[in-house]
Amino acid sequence: MNTQHSALDPAGQPDTAALDAEYEHSPVPADRRKSLWTVSAVWFGFPMILTNAVPGGVVVAMLGFWRGMAAIAVANLVMLVYVGILSHRAGSTGESFSLQATRTFGRAGYVVAAAFLATIVVGWFAFNTGATGATLHQAFGWHEQLVAVLAGLGFIALTYLGIKALSWLGAVAAPLFIVAGVTALVIVAGDHDLGAVFSYEGVGGASTLTFGAAVSTIMATFADSGTMTADFTRWSKNGRQAVLATVSAFPVASVVAQITGGLVVAAGAIAAPAVTGGDFLPILTGEHSGVLNVLATVFVFVNLGSVCSHCLYNGALGWSHLTGRTMRLMTIVLGLIGTAAALAGVWDHFLDWLVILSVFVPPLGGVLIADQFFARGGRGAMDRRAAAAVRPTAFGAWAIGAGAAAVAHWSAPQLSDAVTGLVVAVLAYAVLERCVPAPAEGQAVSG
Repeated sequence: MNTQHSALDPAGQPDTAALDAEYEHSPVPADRRKSLWTVSAVWFGFPMILTNAVPGGVVVAMLGFWRGMAAIAVANLVMLVYVGILSHRAGSTGESFSLQATRTFGRAGYVVAAAFLATIVVGWFAFNTGATGATLHQAFGWHEQLVAVLAGLGFIALTYLGIKALSWLGAVAAPLFIVAGVTALVIVAGDHDLGAVFSYEGVGGASTLTFGAAVSTIMATFADSGTMTADFTRWSKNGRQAVLATVSAFPVASVVAQITGGLVVAAGAIAAPAVTGGDFLPILTGEHSGVLNVLATVFVFVNLGSVCSHCLYNGALGWSHLTGRTMRLMTIVLGLIGTAAALAGVWDHFLDWLVILSVFVPPLGGVLIADQFFARGGRGAMDRRAAAAVRPTAFGAWAIGAGAAAVAHWSAPQLSDAVTGLVVAVLAYAVLERCVPAPAEGQAVSG
């Protein structure tokens, strides 16, 4: 593992390279931490996106307005607790997700967890890059593949700049979403009775969704990057500020996006809400106004660019630690791979993607959370646990949690598979830590 960057060069002068270091292989030093505003801007601008309005609209379409709003509220409260706990640990230690996973799964075992999530988020980059091309093709007839390529290259360039660029982008993306969302609702109000949204009962029929499955659908949208929150909140000055930065995302930014999607669906402004959810972009482009078309175009690039850059940052940081390379090199490599995947149409499998995330990701995060509270020896034993090659209790709990989530998904749809997997993983880890014999000190450090 690489050592921490020094703030001084060998001559004792300030090292300007260290000012832009991403600390891929070591905790962020206390003197390199960012302000609460900066870290909050990183998280705030991430969930307030068009692709988060989509599941909000789907849930309202299938459950009706009030039950849909309840599912959104429950999912966001769970995410607040889930991501908040992981963020507090990151702000307290300065450790990235990969470093957290090393302490929980072992110095070799962490590879499985880190590679899994760092690859999943690159899939989100590919999905949203492809969606950029498809969205602008449908709206204006632009060349879909060419737009996707140009967008992918632009998103790679933004991510290459590092955490500062994510905060700048978030500070622009969130207000722009509010402007676009309010504009869409004003247009809808001209043709629909917004007062009727409160009595909206959903599409019904074969498209019905259980309340538990709706909660999972909402959670799955940010389960992966939420689990990797440490990559963002490790820059916080302390654990408390890391939690406050998380609040800006869950529930605030996330709820704004999902309620916006739910409102346009409940107002009857979406033709096929069970499929397209709360995608309100056609409302903006349907007016054929020059100003609205410009707003829609800028909105698509900035909004989807925000989620792409954040996900690519997660992936690049994770794979940089796995390969011993720099975040910026992996940004280029993974960005090009993700853009190629976008051209191959990976973004067509959105719902299948959410199922995978809701089953496998929350139990992993549950193990990370449980490790802070139930692992033998408390915080003083973390270094010794990280020295172990593989920690069977962590993998056992992850498997049990994922198995429970899968059973809930296919056999008990009234339950939330995401919440089930999360809770079962936490409980399984607590039990395994007490029932499985701890390795001897010599065994713990042997490879």
